[in-house]
Formats: sequence, structure tokens, C-alpha cells
Amino acid sequence: MCPCGSQFHRDDCCGPLIEAKMSAATPVALMRSRYTAYVEGNSRYLLDTWLSQTRPTKFTLQQLQWVGLRVIRDDCDLVSGTVEFVARYKKNGRATRLHEISRFVKLNGRWYYADGQRGSTDSSVRAD
Repeated sequence: MCPCGSQFHRDDCCGPLIEAKMSAATPVALMRSRYTAYVEGNSRYLLDTWLSQTRPTKFTLQQLQWVGLRVIRDDCDLVSGTVEFVARYKKNGRATRLHEISRFVKLNGRWYYADGQRGSTDSSVRAD
């Protein structure tokens, strides 16, 4: 199964996007593939799919154990979109939820992650 939680095999879901065999058709597809890249530690894909105007000059993946993704809602038009999601991960034994509303833009036929705004449900609890 694909780490993004789609219930599809990775080869039929995020794999072709991460392996540059095809481009994401929608912002939610790009967001799911970026989540999978976080799970797999693929910083190159994350940077390649980040809008150049907002991409950090230095980017290091944290040592996290990603454990789940839930898409709350998505909306897009021809050139921009948003995806609201909750991603769950563990860091140093603490279970945490990242709630974000991500913004995406389409340039030259490709979707890019632009930025994100933290939602209100970020929380951390001990997971021993």
C-alpha cells in the first residue's frame, strides 16, 4: 500500500510522481506524493516540487516516523489550489499531529507546493 493512505499500491499512486514518470494532476495528488516523500526521506522530490519563490535555501529532513495522513478537504481551479490535511507522526516517542492548509500553484503545466498555514489541531502527546 502507498504510504499516503490512498489504499492503492505505491506503484499505482505516488510512485510514478516521485520517480518523475508523470506529474501530479491535482494539488491533492501532489500533497499525497509529498507526504510519501517525507515518509521515504526523499528530500530531492520535496525540493523539486516546492515553488522556487518559497523554497528554502537549506532543507534538512527531521528524524520523524510518519504514521498517517488524512485529507480533510481540497479545492482548486486551473492555476491554484489548497489542501487541508492532518499528518500524524512520532518524534522521540511523542505522537504529534500536524494540521496544515497547504497552498499550491500551477506553473507551466505542473503543480508546486507554495506554502502552508498551520491549523488549530497541532498537538503532542506521549506515545509510550
